[in-house]
Parts: sequence; structure tokens; C-alpha cells
Amino acid sequence: MPLIQLQLASPTMKHTSFLQQFVFLFGLIVTTLVSGDDQFLFSGFSQPSLTLDGCAMVTDGGLLDLSNGTTVLKGHAFYPTPLHFRKSPGGKVQSFAVHVVFSIFISYADLSADGMAFFIAPTKNFSDARAAKYFALLNEKNNGDTSNHIFMIELDTYRNSELQDIDENHIGININSAVSMQSSASGFYEDKGGAFKNMTLNGNQAMQLWVDYNEGDTQINVTLAPINVGKPSRPLLSATYDLTTVLSDSAQYIGFSSMATPINTRQYVMGWSFGMNKPALSIDISKLPKLPRVGPKAQSKLLVIVLPIATATLILSMGTLVTLVVRRRLKYAEVREDWEGEFGLHRFSYKDLFHATRGFKNKHLLGEGGFGKVYKGVLPSCNVEIAVKRMSHESRQGMKEFVTEVVSIGRLRHRNVVQLLGYCRRKGELFLVYTYMPNGSLDKYLHCEEQNAILNWVQRFRVIKGIATGLLYLHEKWEKIVIHRDIKASNILLDGEMNARLGDFGLARLYDHGTDPQTTHMVGTKGYLAPELLRTGKASPHTDVFAFGMFLLEVACGQKPVKRNAEGNEVFLVEWVLEHWNNGLLIETVDAILQGDYNIDEAYLVLKLGLLCLHPFPSSRPRMRQVMQYLDGEMPLPELRKTELSVNMAALVKSNGPNSVTLSYPQITSSFCTISGLSGGR
Repeated sequence: MPLIQLQLASPTMKHTSFLQQFVFLFGLIVTTLVSGDDQFLFSGFSQPSLTLDGCAMVTDGGLLDLSNGTTVLKGHAFYPTPLHFRKSPGGKVQSFAVHVVFSIFISYADLSADGMAFFIAPTKNFSDARAAKYFALLNEKNNGDTSNHIFMIELDTYRNSELQDIDENHIGININSAVSMQSSASGFYEDKGGAFKNMTLNGNQAMQLWVDYNEGDTQINVTLAPINVGKPSRPLLSATYDLTTVLSDSAQYIGFSSMATPINTRQYVMGWSFGMNKPALSIDISKLPKLPRVGPKAQSKLLVIVLPIATATLILSMGTLVTLVVRRRLKYAEVREDWEGEFGLHRFSYKDLFHATRGFKNKHLLGEGGFGKVYKGVLPSCNVEIAVKRMSHESRQGMKEFVTEVVSIGRLRHRNVVQLLGYCRRKGELFLVYTYMPNGSLDKYLHCEEQNAILNWVQRFRVIKGIATGLLYLHEKWEKIVIHRDIKASNILLDGEMNARLGDFGLARLYDHGTDPQTTHMVGTKGYLAPELLRTGKASPHTDVFAFGMFLLEVACGQKPVKRNAEGNEVFLVEWVLEHWNNGLLIETVDAILQGDYNIDEAYLVLKLGLLCLHPFPSSRPRMRQVMQYLDGEMPLPELRKTELSVNMAALVKSNGPNSVTLSYPQITSSFCTISGLSGGR
């Protein structure tokens, strides 16, 4: 079948205005098409040549940019016409071949972020997909569901243990799931000698991907190679899987997806070819659009000639320059010590943080407490929003202990835990950099501190399950046991999709599985302190469960754990809930703002589970694994004996400590529990 190819104007017209416009519009984009939608080639792109969704866009230079430099958004690009992979309904999926030239750019080489995927799917509607973790194609509920009818090749630059990823730089073959059926570290096999050569997916370099499927032996081959290397004869991945069992009879859409993350990445597609029952057409590398320049421009010959003369001029101006440099260094001076090298956590420059927060201006202030202030910022190098905690310190030894603890917690990776991105130190100050949470803290929504900031019941129940999942990870699933010690609504942050994340680990403690925690400093917030913590000062997972129980009542009832009535007397939420329960009126404690619009069974479950977690005796409280089983309906909630919970409960709660307790290192005080509305690390 003959190809239809775009031709440029004749040489005699090359100096005309018309030709200049023609070259400007089409010179970077050369597209060849075959009628029948069974073979196409893109050497660069134009906006109308694709169907775009979310943050995906086509640059002026003809690059397909899947992430657009944004955060926590989905990006999709589709070939506009659906393709029939079967010759007839019920027939076998035909052979096909794909050739892609792509590049993944990342701002910080030592931080990893999610990658991109090539996919075949029966729909263009991925509104229910999650922006992160599931390649913007799936979500927690349908991941692995055979009714998805999705075939995907993932180019992943982030290791997610929940998805069984092998490393932070791999390629996988996926069927209806974000969990790869087969995966391999990124690289290629040389034709001469067969040696394996590693390749870095997010190395800011162009590279090639081939995907081939054979109808006869149902063989899937995936091959990777650098831009200047032809297609290797040995594929990187090879699997036998009949795609007839995956792709539906209907026409399918093919394209690319990505998810923009807090660690800014740019996923570019430079060229793309496809063939059905035909090879993918070869992509001419010389006709592809150019990638953004990385690093300084090359020096010209003129600069080499002029440089000696410029050097002499600079020497004459040295006195002035030295003065300016010294002032600048003093302005952005940092403190670096040898013991910091063992941490491995990304260290931001003070200059970047200073410019990100516009000089730590008050108009960017998010919150303030005994430890210092928290500012919203935007990193100038990658346009990523962050939250920066600015804390004062004086003790050198105390700061080493504190930074060691914070860095350990900084290795936590979970979708319901706010991520610590890095830190910075300068004389007398410590800066912690967190992912910015655009919707702020949960307490503003529960207690109506912002106009029209109301959560419905579905959102509240989702928040509860999210925080329970995060606590289960801290208590049982991470390499160490993490006791948070300050679980409350003001320390729960909401991301752009209103997902809950547990923040503010300033009071947290870590210890090894199978050992007992040694801390005896009582810390926390009034109303959330477990009775045994008041007696011994020793925190444990049981004390976290107690605070979580009070959090459950706070979310369900929309009331703070302790408040004052019109007479100035303290009223305890747990007493109020117990009183209604004893009178058979438990459901009347549900937040009146909801106006009865909630799931009664779920409301009963949350209230009773809250009371169970608030049991005076630690051994009678459930562990977080059991809490998740109750919330997921996998196990019925045990019968609660009213007399057992009621006896001495009021007395125990009323003795719930001082107004607030602060965490103290030697000569360092860091009170993290009095800020509300903090985004990032709260």
C-alpha cells in the first residue's frame, strides 16, 4: 500500500515568505499515514494530530509532553482513531509492532519519580484512575481486574514495593494491572558479544522502545536501545501471552500515559510508528524535534579568542567582585558537617529555598508554632510546590540526634504519609522540605474554620480508611516500628484529590520490631493521650490506637475532643458519646452539618470502633491490622460492653494531661502540635 508523505516546497521557492511559513509550521513535524489505520508514523507532533487529555500537551517544537511540568495530575495522549486489532468479531488479535523514541527528564538526579506507559485500552475515559502509582490508567479498586482489557508497557522510574517493583529503573509487561507480569532492569543486549548494557530511563537522554506481538506464537517482545543504536536482535523482555484474552472485540485506543508527581519530571515522546500485520515504519532520527537543552551552551571560537582579554578586565575589577561574592555567600551560607554524608537524604541549597519562598515572606506563611514557622514555596528550577519548616537550633549534639531521627523517618514511602523530600542546614537553623498539600489540614474542614469547607460522609470515611492504612504501615509494615505520638485532625493533610496523609512526625519515635520502646517523655495533645501514657510516659502502638480512636470520634461527630461550654466548664467528647450510647441514642452524635446524609451502618461502625480504640486497658484495644479488617468489612466488630467502657472512663479521660506537651532534645525544643493549616509534613 503506497505511503502518503508530506513534501516541502521546491528549491526555487526557498527564499519566499510563503516557504518560510510553510517550513515553520511543518518542518518539525513530518507525518506519514497509510489508509486503513493499520500503519502510521509520527516524526514529531502537532496539536491536532493527537487526542490529548489532562496535563498532556504538544510543545511549539513538536514534542509530545505528557506531564507539562505539573504535579499530581494525569496525562494521556491517544492516536485519534480507534483501531481494530481483530479481523472479525471473535477472531484472534493480529500481530502488531510499535516503535517509540522518548525521553524522561528529571530535575534532581538523586530523587526518583514515576515514569510513563504505552497502552492499548478500549476507552479514552480514565477519569477514575489515580494520578500516581497506577500510571493514570487504574485505581485501587480495579487494579488487576480482567474487565479492564488493558495491555500496558511500563517505563517506571520509581520503586513501589506495594506493586512489587524490582528497582527504580525498570521496564515491565502489564496485563490489566499496575503489577508487572514480567519486568527487567532497563538496558539492552549488544549484538556483538551479547553483553548487557544498563540504561537510565530518567537520564535526560533520548532512547528507543520497540514492542512487537506475534499472532502465531502469541509472543510479546520488548526491546530498548539508545538513540544512536539500531534495534538489537535480542529483546530485553520476552513473554508468551495471548492478547486475544485481554483486548476486547471492540475497537481499541492506543497511546501514552503519565502521572505528574511532586518530584518534577517531564516525559517526552519525539517519534512514534505503528504497524498492524506490518513492521513499524523506521523513524528517521534526523527529522525528530529537539529535546530541551541540558547544561550550559558550548563555548564558541569567538569566546576562546576573547577570553584572555576578558580575563585581564576581570583582574582589574577583582576588588569589587570579591566584595560582592563575599556578601552573596554570607547571605546564602550553609552549615555542612561530615556526619551528614551518611544520611543519603537529598539536601536542598538554602539559596533554592530562599527563592522558593520569596525570602520567607510572611505572605507565604502557612503556620507557626513553638518550633518556628512553615512557608509555602515553589522551587524555581522545576516549578514544584513545597512546604518548608524553618526551625531554630543551638545544640550541635542535639541537632545531630534530631536530624538522624528525621532522616530515618524521611525514608517512609506510603500514599497516606506526607513525604519528606529533603532538608537544609545553616547557622542556627534547620529547614525540612515536604510535599505541599494544597487542601491543607483536616481540622479546618471538620470544624468549619474555612467558609464552605465541609466534608461529606463519603470523604470522611475515605479519610478514616486512609489514615488507618498509613498507621498500619507505620506500626507493622515498615522496616522499623514508628510510633507517631500525635495523631489528631490538625496533623492530617489533604492532597489535591482530597486523599488523607498523616503528617507532622516531629514527636515520632522509631524502634526495631520485637523490641520495646525506651522513650519515657510524655508528649502529645490534650484529649488524645492514653491513660497509661499519663502514668508511665511510655508510648507504644497502643497509645497511637487510643489517639486514633479519639480521631474517629472527632471525624464522625465534627467536634473537638475537649471544649468548653457556656459556663466555662470542660466537656469531653468521649463522655458525650458514651452518654448517648448508654441512652440508645448513639446515632444522634453524628455531625449535624451532614444533615442526615450519611451511611448509618458506617457511622455506627466508626463510632463503636472509636470507643473500642479508647478502651482504658491497652490490651483490650485492637491493633491497626484488626482496625483495617473492621473498616473493610472483613471481620465483624466485637460486641462492646457498656459497663466496662463506662467505668472510670470519664476519670481517665479528664486526667488527660496538660494543655500541650512539647518534645525536648538537649537544648532543643520542637513543638509541632500547635500549628493548624500546615501543608507539607503536618
